[in-house]
Amino acid sequence: MTARIPHFDPRTVPVVGVDAHLPPVPLAAQTPQALRARFARPPEWQPEVRVEGRFADRAPAQAAVLVPLVQRDELTVLLTQRTQHLSTHSGQVAFPGGKQDPEDRDAVATALREAYEEVGLEAGQTEVLGSLPVYETGTAFIVTPVVALVQPDVVLKPNPYEVAQVFEVPLRFLLDPAHHQRHRLQWQGMEREWWSMPYDDAGHERYIWGATAGMLRNFYRFMVA
Repeated sequence: MTARIPHFDPRTVPVVGVDAHLPPVPLAAQTPQALRARFARPPEWQPEVRVEGRFADRAPAQAAVLVPLVQRDELTVLLTQRTQHLSTHSGQVAFPGGKQDPEDRDAVATALREAYEEVGLEAGQTEVLGSLPVYETGTAFIVTPVVALVQPDVVLKPNPYEVAQVFEVPLRFLLDPAHHQRHRLQWQGMEREWWSMPYDDAGHERYIWGATAGMLRNFYRFMVA
């Protein structure tokens, strides 16, 4: 594989817009009961992002991530900080997930297996609600986001090789487009655009951007449709 991914700090790329004019998802729609109903009877809608500009010369690979919604007083989204030595997306905030194995029967199986391998989340502690549309990353991963409810008393065991930290962000924050910042970068004659959703976690910035933010943006569009 010949990587053509630009090396830059995404925090230094200027914000070209914030979508504060768009409505947030009502809190009443962010309960487990409301989410079960929405996934059971999905609305007519279109994802905002399906394919990122390609930035790596490699064969496309099927993958899946788990979007774990922890059932606290208000739902939170469980995310990971990837370790620095990984070959792709090192150091970035991500959902638990990875490439599909031949033994995986479908994207749900991939997402649950990867979540167990990465953070120790057992399938029996999840309630899969459904999937969001496939999202193709600039590094040629064709990703299916699988949304699931997670019990609040779950005890996680992060894999130290892959996961530097596990943390939670309120779903309310991520489904409010006032926190969705748009960025644009020119590189090798191509224009790349992406979202970021920086979250202040008790004084520590969780910089959510790229594919993870793009999938969350699609989740927002699904919820307000």
